[in-house]
Amino acid sequence: MAMLRFAPPLALALLIVPIGLGFLGILASAFGLQLGDGLVSTEAFEAALALPGLQHSTMLSLWIGPAAAFLSLGLVALFFAGWLGTRFFRGLSALMAPILAIPHAAAGFGLAFLIAPSGLLLRLVSPELTGLSRPPDWLILNDPAGLSLLFGLVLKEVPFLFLVALAALPQADAPARMAVMASLGYGRVRGFFLSVFPALYGAIRLPVYAVIAFSGAVVDLALILGPNTPPTLAVRILTLVNDPDLAMRPVAAAASLLQLGITLCSLLLWRLGEGLCARIFASSAGSGRRGLGEIALRWSALAGVGLLAALSLAGIVVLLLWSIASGWRFPDAFPQALSLGVWQAQWPAIAAGLGTATMIGLLATTASSALAIAVLEAGDRAGRQPFSGFLWLFTLPILVPQVTLLAGLSLLLIGPGLDGTLASVVAIHFVFVFPYVYLTLAGYWPRFDRRNTDLALTLGRSPAAAFTLVKLPMLVLPILTAFGLGFAVSVAQYLPTQMIGAGRITTITTDAVSLASGGDRRLIGAYGFAQTLLAFLAFLPPLLLLALARTRRRGLVEGVAR
Repeated sequence: MAMLRFAPPLALALLIVPIGLGFLGILASAFGLQLGDGLVSTEAFEAALALPGLQHSTMLSLWIGPAAAFLSLGLVALFFAGWLGTRFFRGLSALMAPILAIPHAAAGFGLAFLIAPSGLLLRLVSPELTGLSRPPDWLILNDPAGLSLLFGLVLKEVPFLFLVALAALPQADAPARMAVMASLGYGRVRGFFLSVFPALYGAIRLPVYAVIAFSGAVVDLALILGPNTPPTLAVRILTLVNDPDLAMRPVAAAASLLQLGITLCSLLLWRLGEGLCARIFASSAGSGRRGLGEIALRWSALAGVGLLAALSLAGIVVLLLWSIASGWRFPDAFPQALSLGVWQAQWPAIAAGLGTATMIGLLATTASSALAIAVLEAGDRAGRQPFSGFLWLFTLPILVPQVTLLAGLSLLLIGPGLDGTLASVVAIHFVFVFPYVYLTLAGYWPRFDRRNTDLALTLGRSPAAAFTLVKLPMLVLPILTAFGLGFAVSVAQYLPTQMIGAGRITTITTDAVSLASGGDRRLIGAYGFAQTLLAFLAFLPPLLLLALARTRRRGLVEGVAR
């Protein structure tokens, strides 16, 4: 256990070194330093700025991140304000972890199968209410404004921010604050936003920044739902990286630096918005108004969160239906016949993708969980968490645009022949999985009652024995939850697998996203559902453990009552 003190610097090194190398690689390529003549060149930037439609691509990447964060955070905050402590809140809270496990690609495909002109939603009301007997020529998916992409991002980010806010809620002391506001005559919603939300937002600011950075540079969802004439900047960078013409690599590097600049601008816009909102809140608090439109806001928030949850789950059901549909013509609401033909034909390829994703996920998540536990335990024994003033360093990999980091790393790995290896893919998955595992466990570790381990120490147990025999078993549910989340994050990683794997390491996710440009919905349904099922399985142990604990608690209460 003396080795615990090395855990925090080791974790920091394993996260910072890849990021630093990625930036070195991207800078060297963008400025022509890899050519070996030692001369700095700006030709790559000139070529990148001359790309057709670049202005539209950059504007999409600039606004869509803050917009997705604003809509997701606003909806989550309104729902917390209106329904905290109610049956509706507990019911939807139980759904959020399984919904969060749905990979981005599967969620995107499911949403597309629902809202497309030939999707299930229009089928359910056709032709009786619409008079349509064939799909209308409506531009819903891949619209130039990126609205369908924005919808897909909100669909995925609401569960993430919901669970992050739920974990941070004890820090805001919500019940006491809301009780005080209620005694002063404030309604639930207004009282929450004036007293609880400022403290809650301070605790979840970093995850919100991660949502902004991720949404503005997302690739898999953009390939499925986003515009393609022109696409977002991140998609264009991936196209340049995959171009067989090696002269396009420096152009991709220059475009990656542009993506980094756009992300920083998005975060700056958000910071300016924070200052504006702080002034609005201060002015509103001094106005003396106790509530305005409380009922409408409460029910709108419930309808919004409930609709997103329903669409997420319905999308997975539609994926399953398409995977077993023998024929499904518009406007039929249900397939004419069901068949397992696609599963039988594709099972060898699906099983191979599932096996690779499982192996990578288990290795990356096990390493992330072990190191996160070591870092937190080292901080607990030292009396404070390491680098407590620099927590953002542990979350840096999810604050940096993936495409920028990976473009540089992929270039550096080509020289020593490390690209396209399983070890490299597992290592890069670790970089992106660790922040989620650490943030999840960091919400539980400080709340552990140390008197339990102190009692073991007084009975003669060593610190190591007290940790392994007392503390770990008592924290098994949070650990399993963090492991499940980390595994789901690994399964969903498309860009790291695609770029570092160099197309030679394929998982169920890369196989599924590669089908986005095709038109076979049955294939997409099979791969998307298989991907989702794998991510769901990771959350099964904590859910079963939680159900068992509730059953035993109920039996104990009934036994005492008798």
